[in-house]
Amino acid sequence: MRPVEQDSQQDIRRRTWQRVRRSGGPRPGLLASLIAPLARSRRARAGAVILALFITGALLAPVLSPGDPARITGAPAAAPSPAHWLGVTPKGQDVLALTLWGARSSLAVGLGAGAAATLVALVVALASAHLGRMVDGLLSVVTNVFLLLPGLPLLVVLAAYMPPGWASTFIVLVVTGWAGAARVLRSQAMSLRSTDFVEAAVVTGQGPVRVMVGEMLPNMASVVMSALLGCVNAAIGAQAGLEFLGLGRSGSVSWGTNLYWAATDGALMTGRWWTFVPSGLAIALVAYALALVNAGVDEATNPRLHRTGSGRP
Repeated sequence: MRPVEQDSQQDIRRRTWQRVRRSGGPRPGLLASLIAPLARSRRARAGAVILALFITGALLAPVLSPGDPARITGAPAAAPSPAHWLGVTPKGQDVLALTLWGARSSLAVGLGAGAAATLVALVVALASAHLGRMVDGLLSVVTNVFLLLPGLPLLVVLAAYMPPGWASTFIVLVVTGWAGAARVLRSQAMSLRSTDFVEAAVVTGQGPVRVMVGEMLPNMASVVMSALLGCVNAAIGAQAGLEFLGLGRSGSVSWGTNLYWAATDGALMTGRWWTFVPSGLAIALVAYALALVNAGVDEATNPRLHRTGSGRP
């Protein structure tokens, strides 16, 4: 009779979990329900258009400006003209070519490092929320240590002692960029850990990975997207800052190295604004676009930010 009783208890638990999940648990279309309001948000659409323009320009750089972007193509320090739309550097390099080719490395490293940092933060957050107090305490200590360390000096020290190159920059950005997102995601995961559908899934004997991925993660979609946008924004700015300080790979072309060479050549003191404004403006516009998309995520997930038909908030 004991096996029959155990089977009946398992059936009761399974039916209870299914009922709780239908009433308040994650829905299969949760991500789609987040994307639909984003598509209706003017801020999110404007940010997506700006990002799409930069990504398209980066992908089409070999077509729009074939050859080596650092080659000498005109008179040194020439101002913008029909032959060179954004002018020429003191070394004779076309600024437009440097800006287009610089977008390839800056966006690739920034997007990749931001996504990797968000993934690390998400794993830490889910593990802290679901694997018990001991694991949570250990991961909280590690997270707090990285949060207490000053960000910019840590970036400079790590980049200075690692071999120059995009791989080293990528690792440095991931190591220094995950802690802040982990703290935010951990708070969200902790609040989900005590919900009925997660508790019911644990009672029915589902494994930790299935509970975290199948039950908790779908309900964290908006917070994860916001954390991703923030990490990407920070990674692009940090990479530009490191390369502006001369810690990038020599000979590489990116927005940060463009600013570095413009400062080295004394562009600001001599009034050659066209050598540093395009790369600086590109960094600012990408950050602005990411902020617009993030604002769209807030509007889609926070009913208080929805606009009424009269146009007032």
